Amino acid sequence: RAKGLKTDQALWDRVVEMLGIGQLLKRYPVDLSGGEKQRVAIGRALLAEPKVLLLDEPLASLDHTRRLEILPYLERLRDHTDLPILYVSHSVSEVARLANQVVLLDRGQQIKTGTVTEVFADPTISQFVGPADLGSVIFAKLVKTHEDGVSELKTSGGTIFVNQSVSQSDAAIRVRIRAQDVMLSLTKPTGISALNSLSGTICGIEMGQGNGVLVQLRCGDDVILSRITERSRRQMDLTVGMPIFAVLKTVSMAQDDIGFNQ
Repeated sequence: RAKGLKTDQALWDRVVEMLGIGQLLKRYPVDLSGGEKQRVAIGRALLAEPKVLLLDEPLASLDHTRRLEILPYLERLRDHTDLPILYVSHSVSEVARLANQVVLLDRGQQIKTGTVTEVFADPTISQFVGPADLGSVIFAKLVKTHEDGVSELKTSGGTIFVNQSVSQSDAAIRVRIRAQDVMLSLTKPTGISALNSLSGTICGIEMGQGNGVLVQLRCGDDVILSRITERSRRQMDLTVGMPIFAVLKTVSMAQDDIGFNQ
C-alpha cells in the first residue's frame, strides 16, 4: 500500500477487485504496462475517497491495444460506484463509449450539452468533431452470440449484428454507429452482403462539410445519422418525413465502438 494512505480493508478489496489489480500489487512500477499503470493510478485516487474524480485524458499516452485493455475497467468504475466522474478527452470514441452526459466545448465555449445519445445524434456538431468521427450512439440488448463470432443485438428499431463476441447478456450494450458507414435505401435491401437493415423515418437533413449531407433517421426510439453526398440526396429526393432504410455493414463497427452498461 502507498505510504501515508489510510483506508479500510473493505474499500481496499473493492477497489482492487473492480480494477483487476490484485496480481499487480507485488510488482514494481517499472514492470507495469502503460494500461496497468493507469489502473493502479486510478486505484490510488479512489482509495483517497474523493468526492469527484477528474480523469483528464487518461488514455492519451496509450496505444490502441492498451486503450482497449483499460476501457472495460473505466466502464466498471462508472457503473459500480456512486462517484461523480468528470472525463476530459479529445477522443470521440472514448466519450461515446463512457459518458452518460456530454458537454461539448470549443475554445472554452460550450457548444452542446445533453445525454450521450442526444449530443452525438445532433448533425450540427459535425464541424467540431469532424466528419470521420461523427456518429450516433444507440443502446441494445444481446440476443445471441453465434458460432461464427457474430453477435445478434436487439435495438428499439430492430435487430443488428456486430462482428464481435458479446458475453454480457445482462448488460445494456451501447453501440456507436459512424455516420459515414450508414447507407440509405428507398426500399428494403435484398441480395446484399450487409447484414444490418433498419427501417426508419427521416427526421432531419443538414448540410455537412464540403459536399456532404447529414441525414437524421428515427429508427424506433433511436436516432441514427447518415452522411451522404448532396448528389445522392438529390437523386433520391430525400425529404423530412420520408420512410427510409438504413444499411450498415457488420464489420464497420470496430471493437472500441461497442461498450457496456450494467
